[in-house]
Amino acid sequence: MLAETASGERGFEIVSSLAGRVRDPLLPAGEVRIGGFGGVDGLRTWLSDNRIEAIVDATHPFAGGITAHAAAAAASLRLPILHVRRPGWTPRQGDRWIRVPDLPAAARAVAGLGDRIFLTIGRQGVPAFAELTGQWFLIRAIDPPEGALPPRHELLLARGPFAVADETALLNDRRIDALVTKDSGGAQTEAKLDAARTLGLPVVVVDRPPLPEGARSVETAAAAWDWLRAAHRLR
Repeated sequence: MLAETASGERGFEIVSSLAGRVRDPLLPAGEVRIGGFGGVDGLRTWLSDNRIEAIVDATHPFAGGITAHAAAAAASLRLPILHVRRPGWTPRQGDRWIRVPDLPAAARAVAGLGDRIFLTIGRQGVPAFAELTGQWFLIRAIDPPEGALPPRHELLLARGPFAVADETALLNDRRIDALVTKDSGGAQTEAKLDAARTLGLPVVVVDRPPLPEGARSVETAAAAWDWLRAAHRLR
């Protein structure tokens, strides 16, 4: 949304960068580059070579690596940087959430939550559960996971948004005992939490990694756009 708004504004040249981890990504408006930078040094070089004047880090809340790299590169080049993080989910009455700090802790938490576990953590986090041989896992991701997988599993490739009725039917059909999700926030995949609440199922919720120390952040694209316009006026 931010790229779409800014691309139509005079005086701004917006370049959106995607990591390239999804085979068929939903592309934002305007100029897009896809792929990594090669760490902090590579990102710093790209920013300098392309005469970038401000950075908006609007990556996924769990993309901690690029967020840290962007903050370090911005500091070294003395560029203004803003982090956009949509609000995380908050528990409601009837939820049975178990909050954990990371994926290894999530794998330990599911040990006593039943025999059939629904993993909705993206494809990269699945190897954390590969050593769990006593449980069956329903693994949902946009693209197939890479690396080790739990020996007993079903892979379901799908992209949100998902409806509550469909999520409820899925949990019932697969006889799911518990869910594991990252605290990504947003409406596209929140329906699984509503379905789990209705069915009384426990949900292991992985907390977000912290932003870099001293980072400035906002929660909406509108607030980021206000920041960009203010930074443009100060140049």
